[in-house]
Amino acid sequence: MFTGLIEEIGEITEISPVGDSLRLTIRGEKVTADAGHGDSISVSGVCLTVIEQGEATFAADVMAQSIRVSTLGALSVGDRVNLERAARVDSRLGGHIVQGHVDGTAQLLSVTPEDNWRVLRFALPRELAPLLVDKGSVTLSGVSLTVSNIAPVEDPEPWFEVSLIPETLVATTLVELQPGDRVNVETDILARHVARMLRFGLAAGDDPRGLDLTGSVNAPASAAPQTPTEGN
Repeated sequence: MFTGLIEEIGEITEISPVGDSLRLTIRGEKVTADAGHGDSISVSGVCLTVIEQGEATFAADVMAQSIRVSTLGALSVGDRVNLERAARVDSRLGGHIVQGHVDGTAQLLSVTPEDNWRVLRFALPRELAPLLVDKGSVTLSGVSLTVSNIAPVEDPEPWFEVSLIPETLVATTLVELQPGDRVNVETDILARHVARMLRFGLAAGDDPRGLDLTGSVNAPASAAPQTPTEGN
């Protein structure tokens, strides 16, 4: 587990193809200071396992599935990546619960600079659109962010925006993004669980506990009608 609070920006020092996978060697003085074999480190949002260590470097294998759904397969030697060690259970959760399991990528559409921050708008794959909500959490290249604006449900081309504060601009690689660049996207784990349950509800019909997951509530005849409310 991670929190989406980047500890340092690392650098790719070596890339070695291994069959249909890759072995990345990454320099990161802070994350390797107490790293051991088998430890997890988030590399631009992808959870990787330390298999070798060097002087302020670590090596990790990237499986074919991770290459397919993330930007790691497009990395080159010298590229900068966001790094975060796995969260400690006795530390504060400053961001949100991040697994390091990337759902896919999103392409940057535009950058709108403000006084000392900037707004980034991304095109969102349609299959991921239901998993994002205004003011909800999203992880972009390992960075925990809040969705500041999102396309209406009826928009045929889903998009969302995040606002980057000065600290995020200084501490992460997101400041380097240009329109057309892609980032790794991890949606909120709670949203994924809810979506999974809804899909089962749609397939099976009424929930045996009285809740119809297709959108209506099967209240007893004597119960008063219930009006859905939306919290902030």
